[in-house]
Amino acid sequence: QVQLVESGGRLVQAGGSLRLSCAASGRTFSPYTMAWFRQAPGKEREFVAAISGSGGNTYYADSVKGRFTISRDNAKNTVYLQMNVLKPEDTAVYYCAGHRRGSYYCSSEYDYWGQGTQVTVTS
Repeated sequence: QVQLVESGGRLVQAGGSLRLSCAASGRTFSPYTMAWFRQAPGKEREFVAAISGSGGNTYYADSVKGRFTISRDNAKNTVYLQMNVLKPEDTAVYYCAGHRRGSYYCSSEYDYWGQGTQVTVTS
């Protein structure tokens, strides 16, 4: 089992920045592909970004490309999401997820999930 705990979500004005963190525990962290998903009220959960176990490969949704950066520190068992130039449409609960194999963008293929952290962007 892998336990994931997100932090860093808060209220921020449009154009601002936030860094989310996801701390993992329970198993060796480095083999896991880690990802961030988000879910806005009334909408389905959507892929935001993913990073391979080594950190050498990253993937982004078109809606965040160029604004968000995913990274990881395997020594600290933590994955990050740096979010810049935030927009009101980025408002959502952000979830951290992990798996050993599978599609990086498909939420149903992730085995482990955090409880989520709320990001609210005001205009």
